Amino acid sequence: MPDPRDAELIKPFNGDPFTGHLATPISASDFTKAYLGNLPIYRKGLSPLVRGLEIGLAHGYFLIGPQIVFGPLRDYGEAANLGGLYTALVLVLLGTIGLSLYGLVSFKQDDTSYPSANPMTPDALRNSEGWSQYTAGFFIGGMGGVFLAYFLLENFNGLDAIFRGLVNN
Repeated sequence: MPDPRDAELIKPFNGDPFTGHLATPISASDFTKAYLGNLPIYRKGLSPLVRGLEIGLAHGYFLIGPQIVFGPLRDYGEAANLGGLYTALVLVLLGTIGLSLYGLVSFKQDDTSYPSANPMTPDALRNSEGWSQYTAGFFIGGMGGVFLAYFLLENFNGLDAIFRGLVNN
């Protein structure tokens, strides 16, 4: 007689009920696994520094927008962009401090590797040297993303005129 638990949609991850994770039709689908596998943190062939740069650029670029739209300086056009710049810079700095603190408490000097609960985590991020490179990349990429977004917002009219001229000719 078949086990009635085999018909359930939500099962323990890898059949182990003690992992603290449930395999649902969404979290265990091939699409989800492929999508997560293409994120920079899990993509194969990247160094920790490049992973941090890519993740930092994305976070820095998108942190400035909500502060400009919803921040306390939203009614002042000239100050809104500058306030968003400062807030995004501080958020990237706080994120970098958090990543550094995580690396300090997770990777001991005498222990060169740290077993990760996630098997997809690259081996280069399981030691203090790789995590330090990742954190440095995040900081540089995050600051670059913030300044790029600020530059584009401050020069939007000029860039718009350039592209309109190229398209309309």
